[in-house]
Amino acid sequence: MKVLYSRQALSDLSDIANYYTTSASPAVAEAVAQRLFDVIDRIQRTPLSAPRVAQRSNVRVASAVRYPFRIFYRVRSETIDILHIRHTSRRPLTGLNEPSQPGIADR
Repeated sequence: MKVLYSRQALSDLSDIANYYTTSASPAVAEAVAQRLFDVIDRIQRTPLSAPRVAQRSNVRVASAVRYPFRIFYRVRSETIDILHIRHTSRRPLTGLNEPSQPGIADR
């Protein structure tokens, strides 16, 4: 499947890289970025494995275990749209960050 990034997701990736480069180090920024891309690679291989969010059944959310980020995406016929990458400590966006499966921690 082909992966497409929304403008918001590209902006999120840039913001994450800039934050970790300045507040930690370029090596930490690279490690975080690599983990996010590893999760996106997993999404590409098994796109239906992550839970759907409650209010928007066509949007799914995958956690970047080890780092506090969630990746919101949508699956279309042959495309995965990466919509947004959000730090788990931020307040939820209305209708976007609520997993529909019990036991999934909300941010």
